[in-house]
Amino acid sequence: MVLVANRGEIARRIFRTCRDMGISTAAVYSDADMDARHVAEADVAVRLPGVSPAETYLRPDLLVDAALRVNADAVHPGYGFLSENAGFARLCAENGLTFVGPPPDAIEAMGSKLAAKAIMASVGVPTLPWTDVTDLDTNTVRQAAEDLGYPLLVKASSGGGGRGMRTVLDPGDLLEAVAAAKREAAAAFSDATVFLERLVVSPRHVEVQVLADTYGAVAHLFERECSIQRRYQKIIEECPSPAVDEDLRERLGRDAVAAAKAVGYVGAGTVEFVMDGQGEYYFLEMNTRLQVEHPVTELVTGLDLVRLQLMVAQHEPLPAEVSNAVITGHAVEARLYAEDPLQQFLPQTGTLDTFDLGQVPGVRIDSGVEVGSSVSQYYDPMVAKVIAWAPDRQEAIRKLSAALANARIHGLVTNRDLLVRILRHPEFVAGHTDTGFLTRHPAVDLGRPLAGPDAQRLHAVVATLALVERKRAAASVQRTVPSGWRNNRSQPQTISFEAEEAQYRVAYVLDRGTVRAHVNDDDLPELAVSVLTPQRVVLEVDGLRETFHVEISGHGDSPTVHVDGRLGHTSFTRTPRFPSTASAAPGGSLMAPMPGTVARVLVAVGDDVAAGEPLLVLEAMKMEHTMTSPHQGVVREVTVEQGSAVHDGEVLVVIEENEN
Repeated sequence: MVLVANRGEIARRIFRTCRDMGISTAAVYSDADMDARHVAEADVAVRLPGVSPAETYLRPDLLVDAALRVNADAVHPGYGFLSENAGFARLCAENGLTFVGPPPDAIEAMGSKLAAKAIMASVGVPTLPWTDVTDLDTNTVRQAAEDLGYPLLVKASSGGGGRGMRTVLDPGDLLEAVAAAKREAAAAFSDATVFLERLVVSPRHVEVQVLADTYGAVAHLFERECSIQRRYQKIIEECPSPAVDEDLRERLGRDAVAAAKAVGYVGAGTVEFVMDGQGEYYFLEMNTRLQVEHPVTELVTGLDLVRLQLMVAQHEPLPAEVSNAVITGHAVEARLYAEDPLQQFLPQTGTLDTFDLGQVPGVRIDSGVEVGSSVSQYYDPMVAKVIAWAPDRQEAIRKLSAALANARIHGLVTNRDLLVRILRHPEFVAGHTDTGFLTRHPAVDLGRPLAGPDAQRLHAVVATLALVERKRAAASVQRTVPSGWRNNRSQPQTISFEAEEAQYRVAYVLDRGTVRAHVNDDDLPELAVSVLTPQRVVLEVDGLRETFHVEISGHGDSPTVHVDGRLGHTSFTRTPRFPSTASAAPGGSLMAPMPGTVARVLVAVGDDVAAGEPLLVLEAMKMEHTMTSPHQGVVREVTVEQGSAVHDGEVLVVIEENEN
């Protein structure tokens, strides 16, 4: 039996391979994950009391105890949490459990980015210059930065995923960047060690998948391109890299294998490099675990990396198909997150009302959620990984973008539209990608809804018709009377909505299978209504027929209406005819955009603040989020203090705007 010391998507992914291999499985779950899919799919599950990672998935003692209780033979750590914790690996061994991963010494060697860089330099793998600044005084930190030369990167020595990382372009920002990186690293990894590293501006991020067995054999399974990132976290990955030719692939693979051999590596791991515009590459770090983006490698090689991990853990030699692997076709992966790209990628919480990514040949979906699943404040907000394979890169990109664009995802704000626009951007299509892509093409532009103003106006009419039909279907009398019928058919009826920070007032006349509508200041052409149900609306104009899928949630005066069509998705909330003001927040209120904990309060009552000035720092989903003033003014009220737990929409600070 294998116990997976993880949750969500990666737990389900490991269970899938275990089932294929005839291996029984055990899950662990926090109180927040009681109804999660990975719990239902395991043969047995063990509760970890508590909700936060520190109480549950980051407790080696609880995880080992759970494995012993179910008589597990092995523990698979997945990725994140304790997957790169040498102490956890040792504790498993001490209790007779096989840790599905590298030896503790290899984890320790690569777990510290500082130690790893030193080892790589000793075996001839190219590295960038660096300096440990954890315990240095401010003057020494400044001097170290000057010696390295700007621009710089502040990096946490432990962990990854962009946490504890800050870019420093200006010397004036250095000390705050170091302090912030220390805080975030301590919170995420319980290790505040940070260092400065020379920054390669807008490099490509290229990584190499390696595998090693217990008999000394080490092989690589080619490279992955992971340059499209936000907050130093990858959101689109592909294999192979469009920038790597056969000669470069051979050199990257050789250095990755040398890195693995230098630390006596065993199992699956990834050696990461940054590559400049001239094709020169430098060691970044080694992830001593399975990577989130491993599916793209699986799709182009036909190999199951989890299966290979389990084989190595059983002391089987690497099979011949690893050393004989070839690249077939191209694979691209997109990470679907519950986050708002238009609000600086703030994580979102809520419940998935609809989650339908369809069944597209050549498209694989790895997810830890389903309809009704909740995305909470406690864990990473990734909803799913969507991966497309095709014989060539262009077809794989088209297939993935179409799958995402046609997906129906309701109840949560996601980065879906951003992903589609990136995949369809000429630079990405041409393979001209680097880590500065979203700096050149800001998310506030690429992340705007796929459904533009014209489509949203049409969607407002569709939402109106669906609501009218739902009301007619629920009528207790005269159900055969046409929807929206009235004595004086020349006079329109009206419905108002809010959507995407815009308002829509729909005036419509529905008569004998046609609808004439006026949306805000625009007249729409007369539309023939071919099909009208609360779930599906088919409209025809000028011989063109369009089908729209509708989902209505909630009753009363302000239901939410989700409309999906060929041109994108829009969510509408009907505006009540007589809105209540009982719960209105004071003017100038800064409200929490998500549940979280107040990490720092930066202002006090009476302070003068400028527009955009930081007011407090909110910690949620293992990241720090700085809340800034919406306008110039005076702080009139601070309703929270450091350590306060806050709810979504809770008032944090009240700013009285200056009259001038």
